[in-house]
Amino acid sequence: MTSASSTGGGVWAEIFGQTRSVETLKRAVAAAHPDAEHREWFTNSWLITGPPGSGRSNCAYAFAAALLCPNNGCGTCPSCRQVAARTHPDLTAVATETAIINIDTARSLVERAWLAPTVSDYRVIVVEDADRMVQRTSNTLLKAIEEPTSTTVWVMCAPSRADLLPTIRSRVREVSLTTPSPEEVAQLLVSRHGGTPERALRAAEEAQSHVGMASRLVTTPEAWSRRDRALQGVLALSGVGDAARKAADWVAIAEEDGKAAAADRDAKERAETFRALGLEPDATIPRQLRGIFRELETHQKRRAKRATLDGVDRILTDVSSLWRDVLVTALGASPRLINERRRPEIESVAASSSPAHILANIEAVAVARQRLAANVPPALALEELLVGAVIGHRATGETAS
Repeated sequence: MTSASSTGGGVWAEIFGQTRSVETLKRAVAAAHPDAEHREWFTNSWLITGPPGSGRSNCAYAFAAALLCPNNGCGTCPSCRQVAARTHPDLTAVATETAIINIDTARSLVERAWLAPTVSDYRVIVVEDADRMVQRTSNTLLKAIEEPTSTTVWVMCAPSRADLLPTIRSRVREVSLTTPSPEEVAQLLVSRHGGTPERALRAAEEAQSHVGMASRLVTTPEAWSRRDRALQGVLALSGVGDAARKAADWVAIAEEDGKAAAADRDAKERAETFRALGLEPDATIPRQLRGIFRELETHQKRRAKRATLDGVDRILTDVSSLWRDVLVTALGASPRLINERRRPEIESVAASSSPAHILANIEAVAVARQRLAANVPPALALEELLVGAVIGHRATGETAS
């Protein structure tokens, strides 16, 4: 098993299972010095790709910290601590909480890209969700990425090269991450959060090695409860009415998940705004300041909408894993299932379903994702997915368990 710290110490200590990619970035850091022997190993525009949960943003910030640190990423100096807190004066971090990165944000990044660093040799701009840039936004950044100043480094993150426009991806050097194994994720969970290895492995498997989701499962019992509720009865839907009710339940679960994640943050932001404006908590807001609070509420509503969509996407990921388990079981394979605790239910459905029907359900999940990306309301997209599964089940003459 690869150790969670196998990629080295310092800022790289928790980038696990990515030895080759980390070595590439370490070489780039060493080559970033003007008198370095292998200057060709360094470039000013980078793209870190990898599946969800592979640690793209963690890797990006470790790289940024190593570039800004006088000791190449020791992890303990004031510079490294500032990067970890996202407060370093020469670091610009973009992590959108809405559906897209808007053009105003892109223009702001271009302006920052032309500024000289203040305390380090470089200014580093990390764009965590580069795949959320629409074409107009990408074009705004194009020249700055194509011809960056010698002291500005762009580090963008996306699931794959295909998620960026060809004009952008042709101008960056890619570092591709892989999905860590459930055992590696479990090891990290135990070291970070404690608990038993068995519980950590279950979380890692059900999260499909997504570190963030696995961490939520082991630290938030409500998150695990919502996952179980989302999958309950999916394989036993017997009518259109059942399908419609389950789709509505999924939307409710996604909204609950989003609200739970945002509640503390929204309250903290509101309290900080009161404090920054010199107001007592829950004081009457003066008329001339109400616009600030309306803008804050608008931002929080946009973020809530994004959180709901992310919650729906997590449900679709879990449902896809359930049907994957049914498929491998129907085909006679005998690996450990992602949803091992549901094995009796999965085996029962696999025995009465054809592989073609199971594959159709897996493909329908992908179609639902495409519809959501095209702004189809979640309730409608999910209802169509589940009704289609029920009708397809009847059309093949199969009996739901």
